[in-house]
Amino acid sequence: MFIVKVPGINSSDGKTVGCGRAGHAILNALKDIHSNEQGKPIDVGLLDLEEIHLNNNDLKLTNKLIYENCLKIFGTKPKTIFLGGDHSISYSISRAFLDICRQSRKEPCLIIFDAYVDCRKSAEEFPTNKEWIRTLVGNGFPAENILIVGARNIRKDELTFLKEHNIKVINMNQILEDIDETCDIIMEFSDGKDLFVSIDISVVDPAFAPSTAYAEPGGLTSRQFLYMIQRINRVKNLKGVDLAEINEKKDSNLSTVRLGAKILAELI
Repeated sequence: MFIVKVPGINSSDGKTVGCGRAGHAILNALKDIHSNEQGKPIDVGLLDLEEIHLNNNDLKLTNKLIYENCLKIFGTKPKTIFLGGDHSISYSISRAFLDICRQSRKEPCLIIFDAYVDCRKSAEEFPTNKEWIRTLVGNGFPAENILIVGARNIRKDELTFLKEHNIKVINMNQILEDIDETCDIIMEFSDGKDLFVSIDISVVDPAFAPSTAYAEPGGLTSRQFLYMIQRINRVKNLKGVDLAEINEKKDSNLSTVRLGAKILAELI
């Protein structure tokens, strides 16, 4: 298992600055997890770790470094976990994933766990954490192979974009009606494709993950989300996962960081 810290930050309102050191905080919290729920021992000292060193004042260079490093990683590593950063990192990571799939003649699949759909219009060359999915689709990622899970606050213009591009959304009520069926749908959706999973911690209810820039009530419990991650981690064609939007600076009791560490442990 390869783990990469990607401390990228690009938000229009500055609320995600505290996400820059989340990767470090998550790995530090992982030291207190002796084994995951599948019984696999966890030893942080034995993990294969790397960091993409970024200057968030230079977005062009930041996105270039993320893309080029991830292109190499996807081409050489069987599965990688990327620790953000805010959700803007997913744009260049997903671009690299798409290009590797094209090179290997594989069909890409992107599953996103998020309270929001991040499909706002972008006036900039490099999308923020609220715009990255729309920009990714505009740059060639097949929209019909994107599935967003847990969204519960979608703007009118974003609803139009999702409908026009046939991007599927599984809402909270659908998950709660039958979480096992939802997991089956996700696994069926990714069947026969190479899979990348992008996690915004806001998919979890703020009662369980309060330290994020855009907390949205009515989300998954931490138990429900861990179960879904355990199911998805069984997918053989899972090539990578990113975990974003944990604001370490706001996390006074480290409850959100510790949840991030639990998620990471279940993916190892």
